Amino acid sequence: MANTTNQVNNRPTAKTGDRRRRHFSSGEDQRDYDFEVLEVARVVRVVKGGRRFSFRTSVVVGNKSGKVGLGIGKSKDVQSSINKAYDRGVKQLKDIALADNTIPYEVRAKSGGSQVMLRPARLGTGLIAGGIVRLVAQMAGIRDVVSKRLGSANKVNTARATIEALSSLKIRK
Repeated sequence: MANTTNQVNNRPTAKTGDRRRRHFSSGEDQRDYDFEVLEVARVVRVVKGGRRFSFRTSVVVGNKSGKVGLGIGKSKDVQSSINKAYDRGVKQLKDIALADNTIPYEVRAKSGGSQVMLRPARLGTGLIAGGIVRLVAQMAGIRDVVSKRLGSANKVNTARATIEALSSLKIRK
């Protein structure tokens, strides 16, 4: 988008769309963190003229060395909903206290109907975790942990519970 010039003071004025940060513009990747898409759901809003379809995307963002976040974005097309979810995930990054390649002690957390239990594991055990918990742990940089998901299998609530459990960890001295 080209900027226009204000006739009064001869300064460039930005159009509304110019103020937003854009990702993947002209084929270049400007992302600082790794991310994985949890789910893409087609959602419907009923209006007077009928139904309007859009996409809701959940993304886990992390640097694989102690930071992880969850973002949710909605848009009329999938790629822009992924971009929105990524941006929101970066804003909600949480620091995780790691002890070598695992967590320092057992922790539990709950979000909605999902409950997650994480236990430290010995070096070389690996990630013994289900899909969503495994994904969040990988994005956080955890290599050895044992986990159990209890209650609801909702992907977003399970990811929230896992991030909440990891962010509640403190290094004991």
